[in-house]
Amino acid sequence: MLTIPAMAEEEQSGGRILVIEDDEDIVDVLRRTLRAEGYEVRAAEDGGSGLRVSSEFMPDLVVLDLGLPDMDGLEVCTSLREGDSDVPILMLTAREGTENRVTGLDSGADDYLEKPYKREELLARIRALLRRRPPRGSAMITVGDLRLN
Repeated sequence: MLTIPAMAEEEQSGGRILVIEDDEDIVDVLRRTLRAEGYEVRAAEDGGSGLRVSSEFMPDLVVLDLGLPDMDGLEVCTSLREGDSDVPILMLTAREGTENRVTGLDSGADDYLEKPYKREELLARIRALLRRRPPRGSAMITVGDLRLN
């Protein structure tokens, strides 16, 4: 008998997104936009709490600002990667220019989008990043006594 575990209701949504951003207005807009698209959203206002929430919430994607009050977003990105996290990271920042994009991507980000951004482009980039990540709950397959992860 082939058994694939059912996904929990929260995992059947669009996915879990952690927003690490210190601007409350931007967080509010992102939260409303992402929730309207079916995502479960949590937010953190600085890098330290972002790292803590990430380890507890286990997001499918992180939207990360670079200009945070306690530590630079590049440090947050590097810390996530050093912790063996393969969560997709989308840097959403006001820092413009090729040099900043290259630095952000080289620090471990999967994508980089400058503010101001178009809502449609942000959502398309999120969908693209999430397509590359295997769905939760799909990794374990049980056939009799054999379990494949």
